[in-house]
Amino acid sequence: MCDVFVNDAFGTAHRAHCSNVGVAQLVDTAVVGYLMQKEIDFLGNAVENPVRPFVAILGGAKVADKLNVIDNLLEKCDTLIIGGGMAYTFLKAQGNEIGTSLVDDSKVDYCKEMIAKAEKLGKQLLLPVDAVTIKDFPNPIDAAVETQICDSSEMPADRQGCDIGPKTQQLFADAVKSAKTVVWNGPMGVFENPTLAEGTIAVAKALAETDATTIIGGGDSAAAVNTLGFGDKMSHISTGGGASLEFLEGKELPGVAAANDK
Repeated sequence: MCDVFVNDAFGTAHRAHCSNVGVAQLVDTAVVGYLMQKEIDFLGNAVENPVRPFVAILGGAKVADKLNVIDNLLEKCDTLIIGGGMAYTFLKAQGNEIGTSLVDDSKVDYCKEMIAKAEKLGKQLLLPVDAVTIKDFPNPIDAAVETQICDSSEMPADRQGCDIGPKTQQLFADAVKSAKTVVWNGPMGVFENPTLAEGTIAVAKALAETDATTIIGGGDSAAAVNTLGFGDKMSHISTGGGASLEFLEGKELPGVAAANDK
């Protein structure tokens, strides 16, 4: 077929496809390209050999998407920050009223386990202390919306949290300031709406202003950082959303393994 196969598609490295794993089995020399090497170096070092303090920031909508990442990072990092929609399941696990906020009731016990695990390992687990709440979800998503800031422990039953509040923005930014390595995957709120993007902007700004090695997991986090104009201030922005998540879970990526076998 060819003499040398170079795989530089990190975005598909977490899937065993014919275009990455299949081809590698049919040639004598299969290697990774420069982009793939950069991804492996940054993400691999962050997980296995970070310069400390190591702060990991997770956001996004669902706890279920990040189960293994939370578990793995708690063992690796010094501070784990949780924002976005997934934070409300953690807040519910602590016994807080979360109103109509996004919640995964089947994962409340898991969140309790993770809170206990952080305590047992002596790791700092930071959750939002206040939230920007709305009554009705904007339609279209970027439409004007009326907001109210509430403490995480006192959210009205008829409102939902859609961004981290100003006290939480400060709390998270302070944690980033002392870090030497920061990994961020997932926005802090509904960042597609300008009114509900302030938490994500605050975290991006904190990362842009730190001297730490800053690594952005792909997907929504990369989109947010680039859209908000902070892309050139980051050490590394991953080109793979799912691939970077699986890397942070500690999984071996089939696309990488296929080249390494040679």
